[in-house]
Amino acid sequence: MFYHLFTYLDRSFDLPGAGMFHYISFRTGLAFITALLISTLFGRRIINSLQRKQIGETIRDLGLEGQMSKKGTPTMGGIIIIIAILLPTLLLANLLNVYSLLMITTTLWLGVIGFADDYIKVFRRNKDGLKGRFKIIGQVGLGLIVGLCMYLSPDVVIRENRELRNAEQIEAVIYAKSDVKAPQTTIPFVKNNNLDYRKLFGWAGEQAETLGWIFFIFTVIFIVTAVSNGANLTDGLDGLATGSSAIMGVTLGILAYVSGNVNYAGYLNIMYIPGAGELLVFAGAFIGATIGFLWYNSYPAQVFMGDTGSLTLGGIIAVFAILIHKELLIPVLCGIFLVESLSVIMQRVYFRYSKRRHGTGQRIFKMAPLHHHFQKAGNAGIDALWQKPLQAIPESKIVVRFWIVGLILAAVTIITLKMR
Repeated sequence: MFYHLFTYLDRSFDLPGAGMFHYISFRTGLAFITALLISTLFGRRIINSLQRKQIGETIRDLGLEGQMSKKGTPTMGGIIIIIAILLPTLLLANLLNVYSLLMITTTLWLGVIGFADDYIKVFRRNKDGLKGRFKIIGQVGLGLIVGLCMYLSPDVVIRENRELRNAEQIEAVIYAKSDVKAPQTTIPFVKNNNLDYRKLFGWAGEQAETLGWIFFIFTVIFIVTAVSNGANLTDGLDGLATGSSAIMGVTLGILAYVSGNVNYAGYLNIMYIPGAGELLVFAGAFIGATIGFLWYNSYPAQVFMGDTGSLTLGGIIAVFAILIHKELLIPVLCGIFLVESLSVIMQRVYFRYSKRRHGTGQRIFKMAPLHHHFQKAGNAGIDALWQKPLQAIPESKIVVRFWIVGLILAAVTIITLKMR
């Protein structure tokens, strides 16, 4: 809103200072500060309100150190994150930009699904929350909206990059003279790092275009569902999902900036995405909101985000990466989410396999998701293939170590753009 207001004042009345709102860097910094202030200053009021309404977390005793002390801690704190993201974005982003609109839609869509899940758990005293199939339907619906919008919207375009080489090195990177609509993405660690999904169906002749876009839309649906659920599984320790998401948000903001700037895109030899730079404003609000939420969510947590926050954070990260055509970097950037999800899948599959074969189910980890494995001592009497560490690790140390791993993965994600 402010972006459009000050743009009008600058053009019509040449108001001093109004031209600052043309600069993405200025609006990004302002969005970050605004989101940070909202989540810290107003977050306390929301937490107090949740406490008055007795919206507390129900804890199952899993034998983890300090676990039962969390009982009654206010949940549904993801409301703080959502408000802190949306308000600065609505005030400072270009609301005519298709990428901004898709990110706002993603935040609201998954926020509603997560809120419904928490509402059923807290107010209806149903620990299972929203039925799994309804969550999946909601995530698939969002993926379908994003995929179809990228296919149908005339504003979602790219400019393909091409190298000019001599015998020894790249002389320059040039771009096509016109924008094109193509289901392309960036492949990490390879020399010619653009993948056009349509080329996977070259055998289909004239139908390759249609099949390529269909495959892309199904890819979007899978990524949105997987990353959203991965963030949900990661939200098990104080500050783990929040801090990890903040790190991913910084990385995605950098990728959006270089992808939306033709000079930096040319230097890195990646596709140029007109209009994608506007995503940096949303990224600023996202980073400010998550860091501000850590004020209350860090160990020992005064509030939990609940599914209201975790599903939303995961969905935002997934859609953001898809919009800048970097979805194949997600396994690296979101390695924490990926490993947490895989640990749950491996645990369940191996338990069923061993029970069917030996009559007694055996586990791979002492407990899944993976972060709980490190909270259990190796001599706790659990029949698991992997017993180390033998001593339980304090929760705060596990969280910080996961953050360090997340920082390493973020750095690797960025340098993949030049590591070929």
